[in-house]
Amino acid sequence: MTSALDSIPLTTLDGAAASLGDYAGKAVLVVNVASKCGLTPQYAGLEALATRYAGRGLTVLGVPCNQFAGQEPGTADEIATFCSTTYGVTFPLLAKTDVNGPDRHPLYAELTTVEDASGQAGDVQWNFEKFLLAPDHATITRFRPRTEPESVEVVSAIEAVLPA
Repeated sequence: MTSALDSIPLTTLDGAAASLGDYAGKAVLVVNVASKCGLTPQYAGLEALATRYAGRGLTVLGVPCNQFAGQEPGTADEIATFCSTTYGVTFPLLAKTDVNGPDRHPLYAELTTVEDASGQAGDVQWNFEKFLLAPDHATITRFRPRTEPESVEVVSAIEAVLPA
């Protein structure tokens, strides 16, 4: 089974074409990220999840975004270097992307229709908002920015949808 999300064109941080279809059959945690934010240390938790659950079918997908107080001002090379040297990030990163507003990427046009635990959909609130896509990429769980990657809520949701 495939989701409509799978065919939305994406671009990786290094400029290659991609899509969620590249992760067919895998759970995907999509997170808008930033290098100069008070929540930036969440990169460590995201990398821990990516490492812990990669063999069981989880991919963490980072989406750099500069829409929140200019907290991701870097170039693609600067973002890649920061992530790898500061947090040891090995999970894939997309090109810098708008998640809100008139230039909102089509991926986020779909993701922002998903409600969080309190029943609220709509704009991404801040950096490090998380969307967990089940392996069918049609079932999505939303976590707001302050929910830590390794929190009980996120880990329980990941373990509930892992394919392996």
